[in-house]
Formats: sequence, C-alpha cells, structure tokens
Amino acid sequence: MRTNRALRTPGGLSLRLDVRSTVVVGLILLAALTASVVLIGTGDFPIPAGDVLKTLLGNGNAGQEFIINELRLPRVLVGLLVGASLGLGGALFQAISRNPLGSPDVLGLSQGATAGALTMIVLFSGSATQVTLGALVGGLVTGFAIYLLAWKQGVHGYRLVLVGIGVSAIVTAVNGYLLTRSTLTEAAQAVVWMTGSLSGRDWAQVWPLLWLCAVLLPLVLANARGLRMIEMGDDVSNALGVRVERVRLLLLVAAVLLTAAATAAAGPVSFVALTAPQLARRLTRSPGPNLVPSLCMGATLLVTADWVSQKVFGADQLPVGVVTGVLGGVYLLWLLVTERKAGRI
Repeated sequence: MRTNRALRTPGGLSLRLDVRSTVVVGLILLAALTASVVLIGTGDFPIPAGDVLKTLLGNGNAGQEFIINELRLPRVLVGLLVGASLGLGGALFQAISRNPLGSPDVLGLSQGATAGALTMIVLFSGSATQVTLGALVGGLVTGFAIYLLAWKQGVHGYRLVLVGIGVSAIVTAVNGYLLTRSTLTEAAQAVVWMTGSLSGRDWAQVWPLLWLCAVLLPLVLANARGLRMIEMGDDVSNALGVRVERVRLLLLVAAVLLTAAATAAAGPVSFVALTAPQLARRLTRSPGPNLVPSLCMGATLLVTADWVSQKVFGADQLPVGVVTGVLGGVYLLWLLVTERKAGRI
C-alpha cells in the first residue's frame, strides 16, 4: 500500500505527495551532490572533500579556488545538467510512446544531433560554437521529421518508435558517409565528439543549459497531469478533458530540445536517457512518468560515471560516454532477460 499526503495552501491549491517517491528523490539528490563533491576533488591535483566544500563556500586559498571554480566546477555542472536533461527527456519519450525502449538513443535524436555536428566539422571546419549549434539544429530537425512521419490522425506510441528506428538507421548511414569525407584530423575530432565527453567543458556550456532547463522544467511539470492521463490511452484522456495532441506535441518539443541541447553540450552520451527513467521507476515503485525522479537519476548517473572513468583510468583518459555505454548495455541486456522471463516479450 502506498502512503500519500495531500498538501494544501491557504489559497486553496492542493498537491498530492507520494512519501516513497519524495524520499527516493531526496536520496538520489544526496547521491548526486556527494558524487559531485568527490568528482570536483578528483584529478591530477587531488583535493579533499572538506576543502572542496570550504572552497565552494568561499573559504579556500587562491590555488584551490582557481582549480575548483574555473576548471572543475563547470565540468561537473555540465555533467549534472546534461544528465538531468537526458533523464527528463528520456522519461518524456517513454511516457509518450508508452514503450520502455522509447528513448532518444533508439528514436534517432542523438544520431540526428551527431549528424548536425559532423556536418559542421567535416563540411565547414566549424569552431566549437558552430559544432554545438550544428548539433542542436540537427537534433531539432530530426525530431521534427520523426513527428511528421509518425503523424496519422495523431501520433501513437508504436508508430513513433518504429519511425524513430527507421530515421535512426538513415541518419546513422549519413554519419558514416560524412566520416568517409573527412580528413584524419577531422575524423579524430569527430570520433571524440561522437563518444560523448565532459572534458574541457567550461562556463560557456553551463549557462545555455541552465537557462533552457529553467524554462522547460516548469513547462513540463505543468503538463505532467495531462501526460499521466495520456498513458491510459487517447480515448480515456479525451474523455477526461485532456487536449491530447496539444500536450503530446508540447512535451515532444520539450523532450527534443532537452536531448538536443544535452547532446550539443557533451556529445551523444549513450544510455542515460534509456536507463535513468526505468531505474527511477523501479526505486519509486510509482506509476506514471516519474519526471522529477528521472531527472535526478540522470544527473546522478552521469556524474558518477564521470567519476568512475577518472578514478579508474585517470583524468580525461576515458570519455564518460564509454562508461555509460558499457553500463547501459549491461542494464539493457538485464532488462531484456527480465522481460523475457516475465513473458512480456
């Protein structure tokens, strides 16, 4: 039996609070903050966690303030924001498609963003800013194309996933062609970007992601009730007064923006958008999209994976996308085995 609490404000507004989900979110946030502090202290010049906290509060020496505030803190913040964006975007896609495999990795959005970045690298020898912009545009164009191709008196889950898989295959082929057109230098730059990495990230990547999340998160949460109704089917949602296609389109645009921006900032970091919502759902044991738990889980997964890569292989020796790919692949195999034993596939 689930324990729920209703909070009421003097103005007459009420909010239903799931106690277990709230506790889980609190624990995930604590894990994310702990991993972030440890990650900030990890590197060629190790800094104890206590000194990291003192420096973040403005009580460190000049050397620690430079290393933490200028070099490591922006990287960790980008990791948190990218992970949160991917976790939330993955939860939206899975809820809209009503399919646990309905993530940006499967639907082709990450590949579309990669195509935009490769176009700027190979055809225009673009700067870092131009590559970021190309990735953002590529993700948005791919998302728009998937929506149009999947439209037939509305967009339905299985059709969206199938169209996304087809578009993903096409865009992957385009990416392969672009790589064959590149020089050795361009190919090396492209492969590093395509792996997904937080190396060299600074405040220039933090602020755009922070503003985007600040705008989109309230918009997504304001439509969370409609999204939960949509999970029960279009007919039921319409009967309950939900404007299904409006809500679906709005949240799809938000999910595409979150995914494209995250990919533009750190490259196509694999499997975070797939695994974060499912891990969050298993921990909260709550029906519905679990948007906030998925957001927090995505942030925790990415900074933890970055810490593992630095701790095991050394600073900037192994891109974080390799670690998330290995862990996500293992989780996906476990999920498929579990689903098969349960007779659902």
